[in-house]
Amino acid sequence: MNAIETKGLTKYYGKVRGIENLDLSVPQGEIFGFIGPNGAGKSTTIRTLLGLIRKTSGSACVLGMDSEKEKETILRQIGYLPSEAWFYSGMRAGEVLELSAKLRKINCREESSLLAERLKLDLSRKIGELSLGNRKKVGIIAAMQHRPQLYILDEPTSGLDPLIQREFFELLKERREQGATVFLSSHVLSEIGRYCTSAAILRDGKLIRADLVENLTAAGVKRVIIRGADSIPEIAGMKDLSKNGKNVSFLYSGRPDLLIQTLAAVPFEDITISDPDIEELFLHYYSKEGEEK
Repeated sequence: MNAIETKGLTKYYGKVRGIENLDLSVPQGEIFGFIGPNGAGKSTTIRTLLGLIRKTSGSACVLGMDSEKEKETILRQIGYLPSEAWFYSGMRAGEVLELSAKLRKINCREESSLLAERLKLDLSRKIGELSLGNRKKVGIIAAMQHRPQLYILDEPTSGLDPLIQREFFELLKERREQGATVFLSSHVLSEIGRYCTSAAILRDGKLIRADLVENLTAAGVKRVIIRGADSIPEIAGMKDLSKNGKNVSFLYSGRPDLLIQTLAAVPFEDITISDPDIEELFLHYYSKEGEEK
């Protein structure tokens, strides 16, 4: 059973597109990345999965349950962090976490204290006194303190300093090793490449591609850097061309024999052909030419 599965999931706000025909499968026990810039439909997808907004058409199952018909049961079994979490400003951080636990009718004091220690959060301070990063920590702990089967996290690291980000991902890896599934929505591509097993790329509300991260980074696209060349002819499959004096760099997804044949007639000093990083692949998939058909 997949932790999350959608088929033809569509959400429109009147005539405005939210998401269209989304077929998505998230296997259990993975840290799954959900990639896309602001406005791509990531938050709409998450809110539809949780039954917080009603879908227009299609289906969505979370932990084997219908996202609308069994919404209350789903919400009890997951840890959800919205991209922007709001709390009562006059309450102390510890009081907010205790309230969250009481709503679930469980005692999470020991776990919340351990998480607060690891994330360097002072539970005695009032919410209104906390920085953006510390308010984000409150949301993270509220999503994790009851040790759910599934974490759905929308832009969880915004506002966190680099050391806390690293500790946060250590926590996620520990929970995954204990059998939990993490659905991580982010536009920080380095996080996806470093920590996720699989990922899905969303553009304009539509799924471009979903695969293992290692397969996404082995998609037949190469970064080519040529040094000491006066000029380089245009080659079919060349994208993201940049020039700096006699140095040329571009992404290449065409025929390798054509690349070699073309460059053989061009004087240059050095060449490097390597796998692109995930940021470069994202640009490849997001270009019209690079879109998977």
